[in-house]
Order: sequence, then C-alpha cells, then structure tokens
Amino acid sequence: AALNGFQIDVQLNIMSFLSPQDLCRLGSTSCYWRGAVQDPLLWRYFLLRDLPSWTSVDWKSLPDVEIFNKAFSEVSDNALYDYMSIYKRSCPQGRRSWKSSRPRYGTVTSFLQSLVTQAEPRFAMFGPGLEELDDSLVQKMMTCPEILLLAGLPQRQIHGIGSGVSFQLNNNQKFNIVTLYSTTSVERRRAREEQAVAVNKMFYQENSIAGSQQAVHYSVIAQVRKVCEVVDGFIYVANAEAHRERDRQEELARILAMIDPALGPPNRPLLVLSCVSHVGVKRIPCVYMAHQLQLNLLHQPWMMQDTVAATLDGLLSGIEWLLEEANCKSAQ
Repeated sequence: AALNGFQIDVQLNIMSFLSPQDLCRLGSTSCYWRGAVQDPLLWRYFLLRDLPSWTSVDWKSLPDVEIFNKAFSEVSDNALYDYMSIYKRSCPQGRRSWKSSRPRYGTVTSFLQSLVTQAEPRFAMFGPGLEELDDSLVQKMMTCPEILLLAGLPQRQIHGIGSGVSFQLNNNQKFNIVTLYSTTSVERRRAREEQAVAVNKMFYQENSIAGSQQAVHYSVIAQVRKVCEVVDGFIYVANAEAHRERDRQEELARILAMIDPALGPPNRPLLVLSCVSHVGVKRIPCVYMAHQLQLNLLHQPWMMQDTVAATLDGLLSGIEWLLEEANCKSAQ
C-alpha cells in the first residue's frame, strides 16, 4: 500500500509539470488516464497557480471564494469541489472555446439586426479608475484612432450632462460613452497630487439598518439619475493598482446605486475595467478584484477585464463583450 501511494504521488508530481491543456489531451487517450487526470488535488493546484494571471472573469465563471479560504483537507470530503470543471469553466481560454463552439445562428442574427436601423448603444462610465490613475483612460481613448476610432463629439445634453462621445470599432459598430466624473477637473488634479480621495458628488448617502449593523446605502443625484434611465449598460473603472488602499464595500454600494433596477431595466450589462496606469504597475489579480467588489452579489450580466490606461490593453475585449450583451438584450 505504501508503494502504491508512493507511485501515485510520483505520478501526480509528473502530471503537475504538464499544462492543463496537455492533461485534457492525455485524459482522452484511455480510461485509466481519464480517471488519473481528474485528480482534484492536481486541479486545485492548477487553479490556485494560474488564476492570478487570468485577465478576465465574468458572472458565469467566477470561482467560489471558499476555494481560497479553505484548505484542501476541509473541502475534499465527498468531492465537494470539482476543481477540473471549475478550472475549465473559469479560465479565459476555456470560455473562448465554449463561445466558439456555440451555434452559428448567432452570426445570422447579428447580420439581420444590422439591416435594421438602430440607435447606437449608450453606456455610462464611472469609477475611481477614471480619476486616480496617473494616465487618463478617457484621454487615451480619445487620441488612439488605431485602436478606437472617434466617431462623434457631444451634441446634446442629458439633464445638464454631456450626451457622451461616440466611438467606432473595426467592425463599424458604433457606441456612445457618457463619462461621469465625481468632481471637477481641478479637484481631481489636486486629489491626485496630494494622493487624497476627493469627495464624490455623484452620490448622496442614505444610512439603513441591516440587522444589528448600520449599512451604507447610496443614491445618485438627479442629473446622474437621468443618465442611468437612458443608457443600455454601465462601465465601472476600478483602480486595480496594488499599492492603493480602497474601500471596496463603499465601491460596491456606489455600483449598486448606479445599476438600481428602479432606474431602468434590471438586466443591463456591467463591464468592470480593472485598470492600472501602465504596464509596470503591480496590479491586483482580476479574480481577486471581483471577489473584493463582491460582484457575485449582482443580478445582471457582468464581466471584469484587466485594462491598462496608457496602452488601452484589454479595453476592446471588454467593449466587445458589452456590445454583444447589450445587443442581445435589445433583441429580446
């Protein structure tokens, strides 16, 4: 029995040097290897090793936070977690392969929708990542036509707020972004210089009692409410720089205020850009950010995408997801 256990340990050590993709191929060769490659300890190792490097996660693929909080010995009884399935569902490559395997009628539907004249979808963009980073995400979006083509400047007002800037993707899909800042440009610049947190003027606080504790609840001001009522989705720009301390509970409260079902359809998508200034800045991993913001509590489709303000890396992947979700909702 001891020899058999030693052989199993050696086998697991050898398999740990293979990639998850190679393991899946190995498992397809025989019944023996199919069982061997499904070892939960091995896949838990892969999951905890690889997820800090994943650049996106969404409402269907976010791993349970208990996976990180409990030791393997606490969760392995009765096969509580199928780590192999969790890995395949959560990793970006697995999500892309699942998406590409869907029926092709979606392409036909998109073509038929393109024949119908529709107003370009409009999204409200807000969050501390717009204001606290050394590099401006919005300024970069406005000045990089090779990545994102500028299609139109604000022409009208929504209750005193600019109607937003129109952009165009390579597939000629146009969309409009209404950028909502919490303070004036002077106040934002002063806060960055002093490394302070400026007072957010988009929200007003309402205290409510939740059990024995006082919970923070926000509502949006009248001008922002008008914007929330007409947009097709939301873009929240989170500050993912590891050196910056954030009150994620307060951030969640403000997100909930913006996506309040009382202000519009409850299933409008939310894109969360987990943003840093430039490539050299240490970031909080995407999956950890999703857990910190408690995005699992939201009831509508959401996606978190790693983004770099200086280069716009990751931005288009997030925008493409947002447009797809918004188009699906408008077609229903």
